[in-house]
Amino acid sequence: MDWGERRIGLALSDESQTLAQPLTTLTRRPGKRFPMQRLLALLAEHAVRGVVVGLPLEADGSEGPPAGAARALAADIAARSGLGVDLADERMTTARVLQTVREMGGGTRGRKHEIDALAATLLLQQYLDTKRGGAT
Repeated sequence: MDWGERRIGLALSDESQTLAQPLTTLTRRPGKRFPMQRLLALLAEHAVRGVVVGLPLEADGSEGPPAGAARALAADIAARSGLGVDLADERMTTARVLQTVREMGGGTRGRKHEIDALAATLLLQQYLDTKRGGAT
């Protein structure tokens, strides 16, 4: 889960927890609560066994207010879903996805939802690789 102020990118892994793939992007409306019921429905629909929430660290690795909000969200998801929730450093995931799309000759205009789901995919893939002891 690559979460932001406006959009939350979601990705899934395969059953062997080897390969991540984009799922969807949830939209957060200004002044509205996090779309928890929609997230919980997606977790159930896809028989998710655990959740990885991106931890938005500062460039120097320290935690600012967004990281605190991510920790609170992770705790809320764990409490409501009964699933294990891990946090993973999400620094530069969106920037790396944007760079890759541009390098491949694609445009990013009007594709924010796709970009967020791809950033979640990158975050999850890095998490899976690290968990297996592979490349990061």
